[in-house]
Amino acid sequence: MHLLCDFHSLQENRARGFHFSHQQRQVNLIVVRRADKAYAYLNTCPHRGIPLEWQADEFMDINQHYLQCATHGALFLVESGECIAGPCQGESLVPQPLHLDEQGQLWWSADQD
Repeated sequence: MHLLCDFHSLQENRARGFHFSHQQRQVNLIVVRRADKAYAYLNTCPHRGIPLEWQADEFMDINQHYLQCATHGALFLVESGECIAGPCQGESLVPQPLHLDEQGQLWWSADQD
């Protein structure tokens, strides 16, 4: 498991990027807080295989409702990662497992852990 942050440091309807090394590979995540729940996805657009953000921690559309790919404008539902508009419509971001501990710390937990 890898500690990401204190859950309460995440702003509602905002996304943050996390970058770290795990078992000799780089992990790039997007974590979004919505309705007091956290969602995590690999930071890779299914259309081109590139990161979504155009600047650090800039993942959301102008209304802070959808995750948006800065390269081609694809929109993704926060709750499922499904692309609802753009060239990868019907595809999805790859969800990642999270664990919120009793102290309010948010952890990424790799499948192989």
